[in-house]
Amino acid sequence: MELQLALDLVNIPEAKKLIKEVEAYIDIVEIGTPVVINEGLRAVKEIKEAFPNLKVLADLKVMDAAGYEVMKAAEAGADIITILGVAEDMTIKGAVEEAKKQQKLILVDMIGVKDIERRAKELDELGVDYICVHTGYDLQAVGKNSFEDLMTIKRIVKNTKVAIAGGIKLSTLPEVIKAKPDLVIVGGGITGEEDKKAVAAEMQRLIKQG
Repeated sequence: MELQLALDLVNIPEAKKLIKEVEAYIDIVEIGTPVVINEGLRAVKEIKEAFPNLKVLADLKVMDAAGYEVMKAAEAGADIITILGVAEDMTIKGAVEEAKKQQKLILVDMIGVKDIERRAKELDELGVDYICVHTGYDLQAVGKNSFEDLMTIKRIVKNTKVAIAGGIKLSTLPEVIKAKPDLVIVGGGITGEEDKKAVAAEMQRLIKQG
């Protein structure tokens, strides 16, 4: 089980400062969609150069022209690139093919997918590397969480790893770990805390135990 730090509402210097604090306790750093929109793929490139030992995920949420966008993210140094589960199968195939060529990984974000069970089976067959159940900001606000979806996907997939994202914090992490995802994605649960280092250290400890 790995821990991914999601950075959404920062610029590049702030991102570097944040990562430096928790670098020893995270496995993957995510350059969130808002950061990519504000800063471009330059953010991915600069973070990968500054922290070569960390895996970097570019949260592009690709919906079209996947081969090109995956290629560009890979060139910038991304190890993992995200695509939306609601994208066309051809788009997902294009992403998977390009990622294989570049020796990178594809994470599918299930945000907005209505039939989780059916789509997870299809995505598993399309050869994606991770499927992520994601309770987006808007749904977190009304109290939804992803555990049920996570269990459904775990039951169905044969080859794909499973990730979980959306509102995870130290207090809810033990419950998340019980569900045994391969990847736990935390944003504000670390970045919004006073002592980020201590929280990240404790999260990593719990994850390694789990």
